[in-house]
Amino acid sequence: MTPVSLHAAPLLAPLAPFYAQLQTLSPKGALGQIIKKERIPTAIPNAEAWRIAYVSSDLFDRKTLSTAILVAPKGKAPKEGRPIIAWAHGTTGTAQNCGPSQVIDPAKALNQYFMINGDSWTDYGLPAIERFIDEGYVVVGTDYQGLGAGGAHQYAIAATQARDVINSIRAAGALGVAGSNKKAVIYGWSQGGGATISAAAQGDYIAQKHTAFDDIELVGFVAMAPQDVATFAPKDRLEDTSAERLLQSLIIGFSDNIFNFSHLSTNLWATAHAFPNLKLTDLYTQEGAKVIDDIMHRKCVHVVSDTLKFVYADSYKSLLNPRPSNAPAWARAIIQGAGTSHKSIAPVIIYWGTKDTVVPPIMGKLYQDRMCALGANISRIQLPGEETNFSTPKASEALYTTWIKERLKGKPLGNGCAQPQKE
Repeated sequence: MTPVSLHAAPLLAPLAPFYAQLQTLSPKGALGQIIKKERIPTAIPNAEAWRIAYVSSDLFDRKTLSTAILVAPKGKAPKEGRPIIAWAHGTTGTAQNCGPSQVIDPAKALNQYFMINGDSWTDYGLPAIERFIDEGYVVVGTDYQGLGAGGAHQYAIAATQARDVINSIRAAGALGVAGSNKKAVIYGWSQGGGATISAAAQGDYIAQKHTAFDDIELVGFVAMAPQDVATFAPKDRLEDTSAERLLQSLIIGFSDNIFNFSHLSTNLWATAHAFPNLKLTDLYTQEGAKVIDDIMHRKCVHVVSDTLKFVYADSYKSLLNPRPSNAPAWARAIIQGAGTSHKSIAPVIIYWGTKDTVVPPIMGKLYQDRMCALGANISRIQLPGEETNFSTPKASEALYTTWIKERLKGKPLGNGCAQPQKE
């Protein structure tokens, strides 16, 4: 079947010229091919940076465009080249202006909205960027499709975000800043953690030829608080009852407060846009479907929460239908969208905190159990203290930067599946 291009969604948010010009461009070209770039300033010592737009595809192989921030050491790559480290960011929203590369000064260390030093309306930046540049790595951070380059963002369709991350590596290689080095590592958090573990299972996609930068070698995957809703799916064949039970458990479990309900609605909205056999009215009332659609086209995640709280206060659950319909199709979409059914192609390490109420740590444990049964090498590290979803990236930085360096050097690694796990 010939892949179909995704057309741009109606532009409802103001965009800088770099992104506005992308809304009408067709995603033609090889995977990872850069179709637009611009240099941007960065305060990172001995580094240079670009915004880029490149060709990607979603889980159905429909061509898309994605944008990214790319940072590399200054000067020509050495003879041995430079490894590429690809960042998969956490939840920012679904509107076209929610891409992290769109902030005024995006080429810096991770800067988080909820933290005291947060200085923007969103999370942005590249964790451990200065250390990675000092080590001589190229670092690229995709925005994902739908967050600046047109089309509806397929939030939490991890298989699509995984491909955006994989193609960001190809784009970085195509720019020439990595030289001949083909080694790469993906690291991601929350939504991006889900993209990371999904990318680890996409060996066939990674091995495709005729891309902008063939033969990339993924040597490891770092997943911080990875989301993987598909882990809650029943092990046996989905039927109406089990599918409805899955949906009801997700809806109830993530409707306990307005913040989690905003994430749930972002997920459901995006799933309906990714899978044409689904409708928002399967799960929401007529009013609810219209409200959620309008909000998701216009606002980023923290503003979604504020809007729902302001307009609906404690009655936000009234936007949902009492019972979902078309449940089997929704359940199958959730499972397919995760993209974690195949054995990981390289070691995966998961970092998690005991106080994570956004992504239940049990998701990572269930993922590990499933992958270990397939013979993969999956480690889970409980962070000391009481780390939350939002503190996980900083709390794990000293650990994962060392782990990444060891993977790139080819240092032997023990079997994470054989290690005792704490909960």
